[in-house]
Amino acid sequence: MKKSLTIACIAAAAASVAMPAFAFEPDRPVEFVVTAGPGGGTDIFARTIQAIITKYELMKAPIVVVNKGSAGGAEGFVYAATAKGDAYKLTFGTNNAYLLPIRAKVPYTEADLTPVAALASDEFVLWVNGKSDIKTAADFIAKAKAAPGELKVAGSQSKDVDQILTSMINDATGADIGYVPFKSGGEAAVQLAGDHVAANVNNPSENLGQWQAGMVKPVCVFKSERLKSETKVAGNEGWSDIPTCKESGIAIDNYAMPRTVWMAAGVDPDAAAFYTDVLKKVSETPEWQKYLADTSQSGTYMSGAEFSDFIKKDETAVSAVLKREGWLAN
Repeated sequence: MKKSLTIACIAAAAASVAMPAFAFEPDRPVEFVVTAGPGGGTDIFARTIQAIITKYELMKAPIVVVNKGSAGGAEGFVYAATAKGDAYKLTFGTNNAYLLPIRAKVPYTEADLTPVAALASDEFVLWVNGKSDIKTAADFIAKAKAAPGELKVAGSQSKDVDQILTSMINDATGADIGYVPFKSGGEAAVQLAGDHVAANVNNPSENLGQWQAGMVKPVCVFKSERLKSETKVAGNEGWSDIPTCKESGIAIDNYAMPRTVWMAAGVDPDAAAFYTDVLKKVSETPEWQKYLADTSQSGTYMSGAEFSDFIKKDETAVSAVLKREGWLAN
């Protein structure tokens, strides 16, 4: 009964949002530009939001989803950047929106985009093979130091979030851990499950199946506090049982990949405010909570000054790594 009342209340609130309470409201189709291919994390992120907006009638205009994921997502951001002032295009990505121009020569800059909101964070976990004798982050670092350059971490892409985190681990601990790039987190999961590498730093959902099968096991999460979910995932273990890396031997606090939404530069502030409000209401629905649980992400909604401050801090931290490694684009 309580659940029915909750959904009814959300539906009533959504219906009120559909009324023109803003100076701007879209009156023709809105394009959701996905900076990744169909079926990937960013695609699911955008299509989940589309479904929730449609269900609760959070805006009257129809939504058209288009995938532009070439060049690591640069295709989609360039497409957005060239639509200056266009209030009918929302672009969905991660921190690649502002990190791509720092580490690669792409024909756009962060200034060509307007940040709208971040709705979730994909956490990073240090994983080892299920048969490994490594139990803690301290064990992992001790083993790495005992054999400099021999331990390899599998990850997705080069000079991207996984390799950046591997570099941060080396810098924080004085270890010499190698990195082997693959096309996706899925491939990195297969390599670790087959015991071809020592570890990976996949997001929770990328190693979920292998963990449940006992082929890999989590060592620690790169977060200032433990994950909240009490649900048991693999046997008697759940996400909340994973210690933080900082408490167990690797002095790295928070490292996460935000799920972000952008518009082109030069858009009317009223248009940005409208979409920010819609996305905030999306984040408050039971469907969104289910999406977070299903994908093992943290529900971290940010907009306005909070989002801008996060971007600046993330850019500063990552730029320091890129500079140290010689990976800066310029």
